[in-house]
Amino acid sequence: MGWLFAVALGLQRRSRAALLGSLVPIAAGHALSIALVVAAVGLLRTLSVDMKLLRVAAAIALIGFGVYRFLARHRARGGMQVGGMQLLIWSFLMATAHGAGLMLLPVLLEMPIGMTGHEHAHHMADVPAAAHSLTTAIAAVSVHTAAMLIVSGAIALAVYEWAGLAFLRRGWINLDLLWVIALLGAGVYLLIGALQ
Repeated sequence: MGWLFAVALGLQRRSRAALLGSLVPIAAGHALSIALVVAAVGLLRTLSVDMKLLRVAAAIALIGFGVYRFLARHRARGGMQVGGMQLLIWSFLMATAHGAGLMLLPVLLEMPIGMTGHEHAHHMADVPAAAHSLTTAIAAVSVHTAAMLIVSGAIALAVYEWAGLAFLRRGWINLDLLWVIALLGAGVYLLIGALQ
């Protein structure tokens, strides 16, 4: 939903630069939120938690959060006078509240634990698998954030440049409902995979 905030700031300030500039803190807040989930999954995997149990727990979390999002209707009202840090915090809170990091669970739980490929020689035994895991975690957060930034930026620019407020008033799509469906779908997918 960061694209909507970016469009609002761009329209309010009558500036494409304001729109584009707002995407950076939005992406940073989103990245911070999902990085916490990636770190938590990495820690649980490092502690050798049973993967089947972890997959079932993650599926239940996704489904439960989807049901919560469906039942929790919120109507926020307020001004749009925010700076970069406030936008970053807002993005972090919204990404966390909407379960953005949870959507990575099906992918994160299927990634290989430790080093990939062949076993390393004995002299490499001292090199911790955590270094590889950290690289993989950073790559996962980076790829996810880059995709979110590109899609959000494209949508925001399209609405700002061509569709404008008239589209938002006439053709509004219930994105919260679509997000609930995505959460529930990912949870069901993960649960089916975990129980096979």
